[in-house]
Amino acid sequence: MEARKMKTVKLSNGVEVPILGFGTFQITDLVEAENAVRDAIQAGYRHIDTAQSYLNEEAVGKGIATSGVDRKDLFVTTKIWVENVSYDGVKASFERSLTRLGLDYIDLLLIHQPYSDVYGAWRAMEELQKDGKVRAIGVSNFGVDRAVDLAEFNDVTPQMNQIEINPFQQQVTNVDALKAEGIMVEAWAPFAEGKNDIFHNEILGSIGKKYNKSIAQVILRWLVERDIVVLAKSTKPERMQQNLDVFNFELTEEDKKQIATLNDGESQFFSHADPEMIKWMASRKLGV
Repeated sequence: MEARKMKTVKLSNGVEVPILGFGTFQITDLVEAENAVRDAIQAGYRHIDTAQSYLNEEAVGKGIATSGVDRKDLFVTTKIWVENVSYDGVKASFERSLTRLGLDYIDLLLIHQPYSDVYGAWRAMEELQKDGKVRAIGVSNFGVDRAVDLAEFNDVTPQMNQIEINPFQQQVTNVDALKAEGIMVEAWAPFAEGKNDIFHNEILGSIGKKYNKSIAQVILRWLVERDIVVLAKSTKPERMQQNLDVFNFELTEEDKKQIATLNDGESQFFSHADPEMIKWMASRKLGV
């Protein structure tokens, strides 16, 4: 797929984001991560997502550098890990992330989890954006109430919220509420990491057969039609190409109604309100 065919969405500050992004979560082998990012860009991806906690920013940067695509044509996201969520923590760790990535600026910087001193962190991120080091700022895994709270007591409303969205956790009400506040929504784990045998789901499979598309392509198309930015991950070039090939068909209203029946309205992973999960993330010191 040629990059020019990629659909983009516009954030509240006018920054355009390629709607399909390449995710690098759990690509922990650094050689594999570098190769995957390079292959993804060469396949047509122009949006690359990483995070401090993935411990692969340096490899991602190398993949970008060797891709043969100009930096200005790429949209790069990274995220501030919990131990760095404070004013000083953001300022220091952001510079380390820039160095690891080998970049002069970041397109989108997110607070990775809704814990610790998010308000101090946000003030630092507002300054980084004002100084041109970051083009857009946002959050990840924030409930609508937490995102609105952050917006109301600061100068800048989060421009993105990256949350779990997949056929089993469709987040319809939350997506609508976030968009009403001017906050773009981005989906992580669109395939629910294979849970509930998603790649053999009868409903998704039958929809795919109508269009000669895979279940993964049906899911990505479903999210694209909702104007939700979506991250897909694969280390296989042929799968990367397939995941990008979703702009030549449209789902019917009946297709969407069938997909809606799959929603059970619960996270397929864990609750961000679980005290034990909060304690675990607070204890996870990565030194990034």
